[in-house]
Amino acid sequence: MNEQPNLNYLHQLSGGDKEFENKLLDVLKREFPEEEAVYHQNIEQGNFTEAASNVHKLKHKISILGLEESYRFAEIYEEELRENDPKKHKSFNEILQNMSDFIAKS
Repeated sequence: MNEQPNLNYLHQLSGGDKEFENKLLDVLKREFPEEEAVYHQNIEQGNFTEAASNVHKLKHKISILGLEESYRFAEIYEEELRENDPKKHKSFNEILQNMSDFIAKS
């Protein structure tokens, strides 16, 4: 996926309220690394049902960053994890890295 994170949805959601945008970005910066780490831990331990729950939570952050294709991918991946199928893990990692890089620069 060549999709790039952006703040368009966040701007739309905030109605131009910069304080709200900054608070939401702070939440992303604080929560994303923790949620990503728990997801990786569950994948490594073979806890795919738990990893599916992690993906479900991460989908909200994917959406906030305007990653529509990635959101649809995450929906499919979440269901596959519930069926004990982690094959899309590498592709999902690319999405997470893309998000991480963007959040670090924001």
